[in-house]
Amino acid sequence: MLVDSHCHLDFPDLVNRLSDILARMQANNVGCAVCIGVNLEDYPKVLALAEAEERLFATVGVHPEYTDVEEPSEDMLVALAGHHKVIAIGETGLDYYWQKDKPGWQRARFRTHIQAAKRVGKPLVIHTRESAADTLRLMQEEGADEVGGVMHCFTENWEIARQALDLGFYLSFSGIVTFKNASVVKEVAQKCPLDRILVETDSPYLAPTPYRGKPNEPSYVLHVAEEIARLRSLSLEDVSLATTDNFFRLFKQASRPSKS
Repeated sequence: MLVDSHCHLDFPDLVNRLSDILARMQANNVGCAVCIGVNLEDYPKVLALAEAEERLFATVGVHPEYTDVEEPSEDMLVALAGHHKVIAIGETGLDYYWQKDKPGWQRARFRTHIQAAKRVGKPLVIHTRESAADTLRLMQEEGADEVGGVMHCFTENWEIARQALDLGFYLSFSGIVTFKNASVVKEVAQKCPLDRILVETDSPYLAPTPYRGKPNEPSYVLHVAEEIARLRSLSLEDVSLATTDNFFRLFKQASRPSKS
């Protein structure tokens, strides 16, 4: 069984095809998927998906790219994260690609998420883009290692990977690892300890080869796992077992589906 550790099934490209998407997950032996919260306004839809389907889990958080949205307080995140299907705090972190001025509000929001995660004892789902140094610094300053989590859609170099691993975090690889020009990501996927790797789609974005340029979906996480197996000279079964065990070890709130 595989687990898609990061997707956005509430987005229109996917939610309108949900029954077909769930069927293709089953056909590709993708037993679970995590529906990631990116703002508070859409959180009820994310949670509703997880409540309605045993194979789906949810997170709660406000993505660092989102500006004109309700700002989360620590108490609010703690309250929302109390639901049994919410397995993590996030998506949170820093993104300086779209916010070139490196805004202070992003760092304050990130700190709020880390503190909330520590209060509820659930791991973090962290996004970083052109902000690795600040992301790691804030993780260290706020004690993110107390709860751990995952660096989602990891695209940084091995030195950044090593520092995240030293803080007890897992690295999650997306369809980017299948791209021909993704040499840095491929190197990290080879070097990362197998017991600290997760796989994801970030669907509907970043479809892997051979679906590049098309809408992504959780069933395609199979191609991510196949590429990691190729890079490490392992069998697909080895990678599937390891990444699935890693997922349930990190996200302790998540329960394996009854038919896995």
